[in-house]
Amino acid sequence: MPHNAPHSGLSSEPNVVPMIDVLLVLLIIFMIAHSQTRKAFDLQLPQEASHQSPSASIVLSVDPGPRYVLNGAPIARVRLSAELRQTFQDRPEKILFVRGAPSVRYQDVVLAFDAARGAGVRVTGLVPPRQ
Repeated sequence: MPHNAPHSGLSSEPNVVPMIDVLLVLLIIFMIAHSQTRKAFDLQLPQEASHQSPSASIVLSVDPGPRYVLNGAPIARVRLSAELRQTFQDRPEKILFVRGAPSVRYQDVVLAFDAARGAGVRVTGLVPPRQ
């Protein structure tokens, strides 16, 4: 047998065509499975409050000093909890918005939140500073 003779039909190299076919089928299966997954999360939207006007929101402003202002009326720090309790006494929704001035101390804002919680306010929110 001469050295230049062609080898028989056996080859030691792997045949990659069937492997590529399997990978393409797996890719298609994963693409379909991924598109069928749920791409949402449960969200509870607030109920429409048509009976409450925007001016009915209670806003407690905390200014430097500290100076507390409840809907435009200044309040002494010692009377803060009592005033909040009186304000929310007849309100079915006990929601308070707290607006802190950019230069106010963190401790003074926390004191406002504590006073609101002590007055029975169930939901407190922060109002971002005006730009």
